[in-house]
Amino acid sequence: MRQLAALSLLTAGAAFGAVTYSKDVAPILQKNCEGCHRSGEAAPMSLRNYKEVRPYAAAIKEAVLLKKMPPWLADPHYGHFSNDRSLSEQDIKTLAAWADSGAKEGDPAELPKPKEFLTGWNIQKPDLQIQMAEEFHVPAKGTLDYQYITIKGNFEKDTWVSQAEVRPGNRSVIHHVIAFVRGPGEKGTGEYLVGYAPGETPLMLATGRAKLIRAGSDIVLQVHYTANGKETTDRSTVGFVFAKGPVNERVYTLAATTARFAIPAGDPNYKVDSAFEFGGDATIVSLHPHMHLRGKDFEYRAVYPTGETETLLSVPNYSFAWQLVYYPVKELSMPKGTKIECTAHYDNSPNNPNNPDPTKIVKYGDQSWDEMMFGFFDVAFDAKLPLTSILPERRKPSAE
Repeated sequence: MRQLAALSLLTAGAAFGAVTYSKDVAPILQKNCEGCHRSGEAAPMSLRNYKEVRPYAAAIKEAVLLKKMPPWLADPHYGHFSNDRSLSEQDIKTLAAWADSGAKEGDPAELPKPKEFLTGWNIQKPDLQIQMAEEFHVPAKGTLDYQYITIKGNFEKDTWVSQAEVRPGNRSVIHHVIAFVRGPGEKGTGEYLVGYAPGETPLMLATGRAKLIRAGSDIVLQVHYTANGKETTDRSTVGFVFAKGPVNERVYTLAATTARFAIPAGDPNYKVDSAFEFGGDATIVSLHPHMHLRGKDFEYRAVYPTGETETLLSVPNYSFAWQLVYYPVKELSMPKGTKIECTAHYDNSPNNPNNPDPTKIVKYGDQSWDEMMFGFFDVAFDAKLPLTSILPERRKPSAE
């Protein structure tokens, strides 16, 4: 069916008429692609001008016809998201028609005004940048355990952060980086602040909302390095933008998660469930499903105290290659007693081309050949209330 749909679009595109890069294609790429496809960002090539784009005309056509690009995995039947990257059918036809008609440049006078980006950052100019104290040496070969690297925060007072971003020092050997806030006297990694992975976005909160970094906190980086055949180094950086006005709502990252599963060898559709219950009123502002290479699909549901159930997000074809965060257009109010239920399926069969070993039972673990089941979600709640006010009794920590 997918091939027939692609063929139908291709035929429609061929009859679409003459289109040019300047007038028709550049606005589409600017809106949907340049965020990643520019110098210094995650994509392998820049697509900001005709000279850069022209060699990839045929590849762009194929990618959009098959809906591989831009990466967007949400089922459109459930929820609407402000960061929806998917192209309209009209845009797809335009890009296909441009490639089929010779990928002409057109009149440069018709180009849209160039989109401005802050060099080196996707957030505003950081008020504070902190960097790993020294370079980490990545060997040419072998498997590396997750590295936990502590950076002294030097936060002399409680600090509200409205934006944050991890900037990898060497993308070629980094699968992901997660920055945690570890409060004074705390053990472990601490509170999730922001992460870097393909497709993941920086922390960028609405006015009046922020994450709290308490005085004396350090930043702990969890870094997943992957050797690429060449000995090299990395020294990553985290940038922070401080809240400029009153903070009315604190934002915190929670999850419906479980580590209690064992995926049988060869199982093509193993089901895992998890749940979280709100102990107080809160608002969900983002959803972020996370699994590894055997991840097949993922669904979030809200079960309200009234008994009503609502599907918040469905990802029918999960991809470990794209760690996407979904921001609902209409933020989701979660009254006290609401349950977030998540269901995931895993393909541990030989038919999964990404499966490291279909003969093995797979359990929870950090490495990509292990598995995880996290239904992350960011919540906003009254900044005057303690974190414990929104957690169920069994989840309340000893400190905030």
